[in-house]
Amino acid sequence: MCLGIHMKVMEINDFTARCEAKGIERDVSLFMLQHEDINIDDYVVVHVGYAIQKVTPAEARTAWEIYDEMLAKEEAEHLEKSQQDQVDA
Repeated sequence: MCLGIHMKVMEINDFTARCEAKGIERDVSLFMLQHEDINIDDYVVVHVGYAIQKVTPAEARTAWEIYDEMLAKEEAEHLEKSQQDQVDA
């Protein structure tokens, strides 16, 4: 499964942007979006180090709400399995 992460553009230097999501910053290539008008504070979808799509702030926010739900569910399942393993031991 491939996953694109929605990130906010913080800095731009030629075809490289410094992007941020949830406090994590990455250098991202803008090469695939070179015909798009990308500016600081825009949001992009990043996959394997490349910005592949420009998105609205609302789309980015919605995506992160879904990611947060997925992470919370995974964490709950992990905790439940750990508790069950302790009971079985």
